[in-house]
Amino acid sequence: MSSYNALHQSSLADPEEFWSRAAESVHWYKRWDRVLDDSDKPFYRWFSGGELNTCYNALDLHCDTGRGEQDALIYDSPMTGQVKKFTYFELRDEVATFAGALANRGVGKGDRVIVYMPMVPEALIAVLACARLGAVHSVVFGGFASNELAVRIDDATPKVIVAASCGLEPGRTIDYKPLLDEAINLARHKPSSTIILQREQSRASMVSGRDFDWQEVVAAATPHPCVPVLATDPLYILYTSGTTGEPKGVVRDNGGHVVALKWSMANIYDVQPGEVYWAASDVGWVVGHSYIIYAPLFAGSTTVLFEGKPVGTPDAGVFWRVIADHDVKCLFTAPTAFRAIRKEDPDGRLLKNYDLSGYRSLFLAGERLDPDTLKWAQEKLGVPVVDHWWQTETGWPICSNLLGVEVLPVKEGSPTKPAPGWDMQVLDDNGKPVGANEIGALVAKLPLPPGTFPTLWNARERHFDAYLKDYPGYYKTSDAGFIDEDGYVFVMSRTDDIINVAGHRLSTGAMEEVLADHPDVAECAVCGVADQLKGQLPVGFLVLNAGVERDPSVVVTEVVTMVRDRIGPVAAFKQAVVVKRLPKTRSGKVLRGTMQKIADGSQWKMPATIDDPVILDEIAEMLRTIGYARS
Repeated sequence: MSSYNALHQSSLADPEEFWSRAAESVHWYKRWDRVLDDSDKPFYRWFSGGELNTCYNALDLHCDTGRGEQDALIYDSPMTGQVKKFTYFELRDEVATFAGALANRGVGKGDRVIVYMPMVPEALIAVLACARLGAVHSVVFGGFASNELAVRIDDATPKVIVAASCGLEPGRTIDYKPLLDEAINLARHKPSSTIILQREQSRASMVSGRDFDWQEVVAAATPHPCVPVLATDPLYILYTSGTTGEPKGVVRDNGGHVVALKWSMANIYDVQPGEVYWAASDVGWVVGHSYIIYAPLFAGSTTVLFEGKPVGTPDAGVFWRVIADHDVKCLFTAPTAFRAIRKEDPDGRLLKNYDLSGYRSLFLAGERLDPDTLKWAQEKLGVPVVDHWWQTETGWPICSNLLGVEVLPVKEGSPTKPAPGWDMQVLDDNGKPVGANEIGALVAKLPLPPGTFPTLWNARERHFDAYLKDYPGYYKTSDAGFIDEDGYVFVMSRTDDIINVAGHRLSTGAMEEVLADHPDVAECAVCGVADQLKGQLPVGFLVLNAGVERDPSVVVTEVVTMVRDRIGPVAAFKQAVVVKRLPKTRSGKVLRGTMQKIADGSQWKMPATIDDPVILDEIAEMLRTIGYARS
């Protein structure tokens, strides 16, 4: 029996023993009464009765055990040309002082604080200061639209909002303060005060009596000690878009979060204390919460906070520069970042400019990893490339190759096997298990492991209806896929991305894999659009590699042939358009649902999280050339 199989089986056979062992490395003020509390099924809780402090486990523990002089945080900003490092001692002291500043503004245990900031050290400091106080932080992506921010203000009812005057994008500065002012104006709930970090690129005007300058409140504050909280108390709320249009406030608790994330660093990512780990994401997303801020610090590693883009700051070699400059051992980012790099530098010439001899692994997540991008990364980097799958709700990987346990063979299109604690199954529409290699709903048998979300903020019934109702005894991932005869999980698409073509259930993800295999295609997406005869028909969207000068119609003809050859005529794949870029959220997810509505001529709403609204008009125009997007 392999070590992976032994570990996974032990986690399911006796989860309490498995996770209690993992919890021994965590600092507790009071040990738990029960490892797994099943008294309120299906709402399970972990380490009930235990008391700890998340910030202590992230910072003070390492200061108290000999790592205080080690770098905790490296801030690297090609937007400003600045690199700044913080030791564990320095970061603890900054966090403790800002916690004192929050306390002076009336923030205490259980109060909510919204953090609306760009990728600067103060964002991480603000989050950890909330955890130090036992306050509940809710990070909202910097530059988010006023109306969307107002909705979150009304739901979380924060006592204080911490924001910056501006954020930086290539070629432009985004003023945050006017967006914040308008959000507060729109919101029914009014925070008692805001704390504003003034950045030199654009200073904000202040509202007297409500807005306070970061530097001034810090200068007037004294360091605040860590406040013990219950393991089951909320640490943060992270809003994710819901199908109803209302944001869902995913809650993370304190105890299970520390245990699971600390365990994951050594076992999944194979990163040890003192080593440098870089999650190239944003603190506004779950990856930023889990693997920029918390997990590396729980592990005593060094985390990188990067204010830039994979291309354009200044070029497609910036990731390699950061890895070389800071001796990064493990990089975690989204496949879309690598597709952007590959599009600009398809031959990987920029890699030759940097010494990556100490670099060990690449982890990708957030969307499907197409085989072409996987192969390109493997070939150019020469390190293990790990496709792993997780969600905002889960907080850490559901499925992954466990580099710290046993490196399993890679299967293209699969995030490998379930991580310990995850009992993954595939069910049909009637909730019955399906056979190996049959597509169905991917579900996880309850209880979910520690570190996952126990509830939605102030929405227990909505949590049940959205995740637990359809398949009793299971968590509904809302992803469709299959498990093969070797136990590998294949996540094909969101459940609503399974399209029905003349009665055949087909995965748009499988078609995207074929399109991505074309040598001229840098990125692609497939959507199912309405058809009177067949119910739905697939339409492809193609972004070509830089430097491709062939007639786009020839490329379209070739990919149509490829899909027909590999999936068959049943796919009815006959239409594709070449576009300049795909519409995405700021976290890199392709807005397939919005493109489908445009193609169908249905009413659609501009997504609040889109990175470039103009592209939707361009896509609508391209769709009209092939007979779609008629209102």
